[in-house]
Amino acid sequence: MVLSKTFSESDVSIHSTFASRYVRTSLPRFKIPENSIPKEAAYQIINDELMLDGNPRLNLASFVTTWMEPECDKLIMDSINKNYVDMDEYPVTTELQNRCVNMIAHLFNAPLGESETAVGVGTVGSSEAIMLAGLAFKRKWQNKMKAQGKPFDKPNIVTGANVQVCWEKFARYFEVDLKEVKLRDGYYVMDPEKAVEMVDENTICVAAILGSTLNGEFEDVKLLNDLLEKKNKETGWDTPIHVDAASGGFIAPFIYPELEWDFRLPLVKSINVSGHKYGLVYAGIGWVIWRTKDDLPDELIFHINYLGADQPTFTLNFSKGSSQVIAQYYQLIRLGHEGYRNVMENCRENMIVLKEGLERTGRFNIVSKDNGVPLVAFSLKDNQRHDEFEVSDFLRRFGWIVPAYTMPPDAQHVTVLRVVIREDFSRTLAERLVIDIQKVLHELDTLPAKINAKYSDSGNEEVVKVNNGNLVTKKSDIETQREITTIWKKFVLERKKMNGVC
Repeated sequence: MVLSKTFSESDVSIHSTFASRYVRTSLPRFKIPENSIPKEAAYQIINDELMLDGNPRLNLASFVTTWMEPECDKLIMDSINKNYVDMDEYPVTTELQNRCVNMIAHLFNAPLGESETAVGVGTVGSSEAIMLAGLAFKRKWQNKMKAQGKPFDKPNIVTGANVQVCWEKFARYFEVDLKEVKLRDGYYVMDPEKAVEMVDENTICVAAILGSTLNGEFEDVKLLNDLLEKKNKETGWDTPIHVDAASGGFIAPFIYPELEWDFRLPLVKSINVSGHKYGLVYAGIGWVIWRTKDDLPDELIFHINYLGADQPTFTLNFSKGSSQVIAQYYQLIRLGHEGYRNVMENCRENMIVLKEGLERTGRFNIVSKDNGVPLVAFSLKDNQRHDEFEVSDFLRRFGWIVPAYTMPPDAQHVTVLRVVIREDFSRTLAERLVIDIQKVLHELDTLPAKINAKYSDSGNEEVVKVNNGNLVTKKSDIETQREITTIWKKFVLERKKMNGVC
């Protein structure tokens, strides 16, 4: 079974027009071909198909870095054939990874002595980092419960309903109950008070997010720490905190240095961050840092010697490319505090430009915050005739990829669009996007209103809402489809008559 959908379900052959000068034989789509083809033909066939992908620079849905300097691109290509796991063969690469871990640990104010090294590891991304941190919390909790002679088979973790899917994966894959604090209208992050109320003796940790995917907002880790400290004293528990700083970990230290969210708070035991987001590296690198050695159980660390010298490893995968580790080190020494600060401040300024441009249209509510990850999350003030999903769809005509999505429970009635401001998103692009959004809104205003289906408790469609707001009993799905088709055919014919040239 293939988990992702393929473009075509049939095994129709693929063929490139330009590659025909090298080969005329078509290729099977889902089977390895019997014969070899020239390298030029293979390149052209693949390149032709990739042309239909979106432009990464215009993919405003992604937090992931889409541009790096040519010098770093060269370093990446020069090291792309190195397997990071071969530490004995590539000792310098290992040294660069260790330097990155220590730099990031100091950035997050880890309590390290003068000659003390940090505890952390590079990962494929924040998803793997979260899995490793979660496993450390689970094992420490299990060891503690065993020592007390108590049951240790029902661990849970407390998060907000706004967490990334990687937290749900961790809970399901490693058999941990996920207790989510529901959101509410106007408050789209985890409420620290409600989170602490849900903590019990089986809670392995509370996970806070520094930069929610939904609206970029930083959760109040300081308040969470203070409330949890109080509860721990009252109950005798020692429930810790993990900070998912995937998006905000390379932002807050540079433009919000006074914000307390990291190892300055005593209950924060581990932090993950995505190097491939605002760490400014291409996709494929994350980091997890532990407060002290005691926070990472020794039994989770494996020691191998069949690649050379003794090598400690704590990862879910084994082989991994070295390129992104080297790229991260390049960015850290190339930019330094000053460079990262300049990039983040520029992103924030461009975010304000976009936000103010959207506000001037008078058509949107802004649901993101000025302080946080530089993004703009916004919703239509009136989505009765046309909704955010239509705006997202129409923007693709201009090349923009802007996601539309509904909020998690209990704010699922709110639909938003989100634009992530990355380093390569300039002020000119921000202004251009506002202009294109205005064009989309103008075009949607000329179109017939969408037809909304209402549902009964059983999930079956009962009535449809037409333009005038009257409710009409739905007879069948095919009749609804015919009605929509008739409306659009009439509309298109009228436009052709208006735009026709004699």
